[in-house]
Amino acid sequence: MRVNHCGRWPITQDLAGLRRHIHHHAQRVGLTGQRLDDLLIAANEAAINVLEHGGGSGVLALWHDEAALTIDVTDTAGRLTGDDVRRELPGSDSPAPRGFGLWLMGRLCDEFAIHQEGGRSRVRLRMRLNPLER
Repeated sequence: MRVNHCGRWPITQDLAGLRRHIHHHAQRVGLTGQRLDDLLIAANEAAINVLEHGGGSGVLALWHDEAALTIDVTDTAGRLTGDDVRRELPGSDSPAPRGFGLWLMGRLCDEFAIHQEGGRSRVRLRMRLNPLER
């Protein structure tokens, strides 16, 4: 399977610029409409998590193959692990008034994973280019 790297950008306060990069490349490979919007929301949530909880700096890498468009968001703090992948809506008794970002990423993307490696955490978001294929 051939992998095509689209780009790699530092995560900064310029989240609109980051979304523009994603939007441009996603449209180029055929991701449009609600699925593109969902990916943009999920990627934005992942980038915000880097800024607020992931050490304040990180990188977003975008790539695709014949099957899917993938976004890897890597932070410098390494606090997230695979155990942090949430599939259930956080309860109203949650100690934080927020905390829906990980849940949202899991709901919006076809694939959502978290890996911890080398003192960093990597959030992977994938959207199939043909949503009818599994």
